[in-house]
Amino acid sequence: MTYKFSDDKRMLAYGFQQSYSGIFCFSTTRHGGYSTGEYASFNCNHYCGDEPERVNRNRELLCSLMPVRPDGLIIPHQTHGTQIRQIDHAFLQLPLSEQTIQLEGVDALLTNIPRQCICVSTADCIPVLCFDVRRRVVAAIHAGWRGTVERIVEATLSAMSEAYGTDARDVVACIGPGISQEAFEVGDEVYAAFRAAGFPMQHIARRYAKWHIDLWEANRLQLLTAGVRQENIELSAICTYANNTDFFSARRQGIHSGRILSGIMLTE
Repeated sequence: MTYKFSDDKRMLAYGFQQSYSGIFCFSTTRHGGYSTGEYASFNCNHYCGDEPERVNRNRELLCSLMPVRPDGLIIPHQTHGTQIRQIDHAFLQLPLSEQTIQLEGVDALLTNIPRQCICVSTADCIPVLCFDVRRRVVAAIHAGWRGTVERIVEATLSAMSEAYGTDARDVVACIGPGISQEAFEVGDEVYAAFRAAGFPMQHIARRYAKWHIDLWEANRLQLLTAGVRQENIELSAICTYANNTDFFSARRQGIHSGRILSGIMLTE
């Protein structure tokens, strides 16, 4: 499975959607939008300090670029926690103001409703997108180091199973652009948190001047632990810190900068 940039370089598309019908998933790049400065230019996130009008124009542009225009673009306000929100018909019937409240502090979304594009925002953290090909359920997960330690990927797959009967063996997943182990230097307390949580440190940690953690591998291991087949996991292996020309990186640009939007949608 492979990924590729769109011709206009505004989006990264993932390979597994070439094998299955009725699915679209992507990660945005920095290119071709309306924002300026550290938000230049395709920032679709309202929670990072960008001008709301520019964000709205970028979101409208994003919807117009999709092969099927979504009925909803659902983007939570993430807080590096493990709260998971199911997007069902009851949620969609709520007023927009109430939906916004319901999306506060949420770091993973799941749904089986077509044309509802569920998204997470990242700028070095790890986006994980999942598709249950049998039950036709999708999930979007934001996995920063705190969420990874708390095993948000495993929790989301468990939530998919509980809500929709998902069997992880039927899931294909992609791990999108995020900070690489080489760039992710951490303090001893972060290393200790991963070790205390039972992660195999010999596989995810390396000592240079300080410890470095491999968030890609830590989340890939969670997918495998949950039962996702190894051959069904697609890793972009794009380091946001090293590839800051194409992708936002909070470590390189500071927190007052744009965000990558990674989304997944059933198109039918």
